[in-house]
Amino acid sequence: MKIQNQKAFGYLLAALSVFFWGITFVCTKYLLRDFTSLEILFFRFIAAYSGLWLLRPKFEKIAARDNILFALAGLTGVVLYQLTENIAIHFTNASNVSVIVSICPLFTAIITQIFLKEKHLSLWFIIGFIISITGVTLVCLNGNTTLEFNPKGDFLALLSGICWGFYSMLISIINKKNYDPVCSTRRIFFFSVVIMIPLSFAGWLLSSGMICGNAENSEFIQSFYFSFNKTINAARFSNPLNWLYLLFLGVIANGFCFAMWNKACKIAGTVKVSCGLYLIPVVTIIFAFFTLGEKITLLGAIGALVTIAGLFISERK
Repeated sequence: MKIQNQKAFGYLLAALSVFFWGITFVCTKYLLRDFTSLEILFFRFIAAYSGLWLLRPKFEKIAARDNILFALAGLTGVVLYQLTENIAIHFTNASNVSVIVSICPLFTAIITQIFLKEKHLSLWFIIGFIISITGVTLVCLNGNTTLEFNPKGDFLALLSGICWGFYSMLISIINKKNYDPVCSTRRIFFFSVVIMIPLSFAGWLLSSGMICGNAENSEFIQSFYFSFNKTINAARFSNPLNWLYLLFLGVIANGFCFAMWNKACKIAGTVKVSCGLYLIPVVTIIFAFFTLGEKITLLGAIGALVTIAGLFISERK
């Protein structure tokens, strides 16, 4: 019974993480009105790192060689995953990105199968994977009568899911070393912020025109801008909703949710817990409809259902 209660607690932590992560797509879409993708990422993880120090104000010693694992986790699960996701939301709506990213558990299973030799692939997995990809295709069309995709948004969302798969694999390795979940999550955020510093400097060079003089004509490059303009910062930081969403993304969605997610993975298993990510699109679609006014087209809704159905089929034994 004790083991069952522990697993139930692990699933509860995963469910809370999924709920809050579903809202993050909506918050990010709103913040992109005033901030670039890199700025949102930098500010939210500074807040997340600070919040985790308040949550667990202690320093944990680790083996020096394990810093490589934490740095790689910060690179894949924070910088690459979050940045590609933020940029994808810039090019398409929040609902589409959430559905496409929802197939990341499939990438997790494939990557852990290849690198950790964990056997998760089966005939049902392959069938579910094909069904999910079909659903993602319908979501990408989302009401278009011709076969037209947004190569930037769709590709970046898929790339984001792959990055999460590598992050989940690294978390599995880190969890086996029995480090404190909060301290290990904070260490991951520390390395992610360190990695983002040179990116922020490069973004400042881009925004100042010191490199790539025609950068203003590229929407993709604009995602890396980092503004130090006092007038611009005064205007956007005077908006209380910007503060609310940044703190929510940083302290709740990143700080607490990452810690809860890592703990849930440790209790119930990475691949099993990752199934909960299937419900993120449902949360996002509902919140995006009421807060951002994003329409739910028939084709998009069918695509979301097909994607989620494929994900559940992939887990059938």
